[in-house]
Amino acid sequence: MKSRLAVVLATAVVLGSLLTLVGTEPTAAGQKSKVLLKNVQHGNPGFKSIGRMSFGPDGILLVADPRGAAVVAIDTGDKGPVVKLKKKVENVKDLVAASLGAKPGGATITDMVVNPKSGKIYLSVKRADNLSAILTIDADGKIGKLDLDNARYVRVTLPGGEKSIVKNITGVAFAEDRVLAAGQCNEEFASKIYSLPLPLTHGSSADIYSAETYHVAHRRWETRAPIQSFIPYKEDGKNYIIGSFACTPIAKFPLDDLKSGAKVTGASVIELGSGNRPLDMFTYTKNGRKWLVTNTYRFHFKKNVFGPSKWWGVRVDMGILASENINKEAARRNTKTKTGPEGVEIMDVLFGVVEVSKLNDNEIVVLRDREDNGVLDLELAELP
Repeated sequence: MKSRLAVVLATAVVLGSLLTLVGTEPTAAGQKSKVLLKNVQHGNPGFKSIGRMSFGPDGILLVADPRGAAVVAIDTGDKGPVVKLKKKVENVKDLVAASLGAKPGGATITDMVVNPKSGKIYLSVKRADNLSAILTIDADGKIGKLDLDNARYVRVTLPGGEKSIVKNITGVAFAEDRVLAAGQCNEEFASKIYSLPLPLTHGSSADIYSAETYHVAHRRWETRAPIQSFIPYKEDGKNYIIGSFACTPIAKFPLDDLKSGAKVTGASVIELGSGNRPLDMFTYTKNGRKWLVTNTYRFHFKKNVFGPSKWWGVRVDMGILASENINKEAARRNTKTKTGPEGVEIMDVLFGVVEVSKLNDNEIVVLRDREDNGVLDLELAELP
């Protein structure tokens, strides 16, 4: 009898483990939640570089490794509670350099994200000798370092080949049923979108799509310009990427029913103006209205023509994304005014902002260039 009971119990344990691997696991409340990582490794992820980042559910940090042509998901264990940044942290670049054992000016910040579950801020940074790290900043402004030698992680390689080499990864983000990445390779259709199915499985690869976009300001179709920033987007039950490009169209790309290797044609819905490079993108809802936000850098000109900084940002009513006026007929923002067309507004809170990450629908964390002179301050700001 005892022997039979032991077999039954052992079988139950095995079945429970299999259920966890294929997509569900019990939560503290006894409910089921989607498993996001499979074949999790413990140790050092072996980054060749540390680039763009974003947070997903349950404290999972997505990190692009451009030189390694991979996306790495790290289970940080950082699940809250939320403790917001208490006060402005000044001259963050020098603090970062000091934490890496470098002289002032001896380190650069590649990206910044805030974990909405905890309020803790994460920076991907690089020293002058190319040593990379992920640093954290807590509510008191104290800098720490994410332990990459004892990480729980999965690593997914982005496909290339003998003649196709991944040159850059410009963004990573969780969608409902997948992780999306955008990047660039050395092919004629250089702009790439990568789709990584959930659960993210260590040692697996991704589907790859080539992106073609009508560049409104340039008045031509382009295949080489990479998506600089993007968000996953769902419209009428269909999945899209909403992406922004340099000089600066916002376009949407359909993702459903595509085979890996397919070419995807984007529909440009609005042009924000020539001479700009988009940096970050997110959405938020306030007073019943949903906005798409992107901050950008006016790199072709010495100063901005409508505000105090060449670093600036705009919000776009999400309803514009469903417009039938696309590509050659896409709406254009008047670069000499702060509003217009209808549903497009310059955001004062984003002047001078080099990096921005949403904490919630009311607050963002920003890394602000104090006077367009390279001195960066970290602070909490309110969304309009």
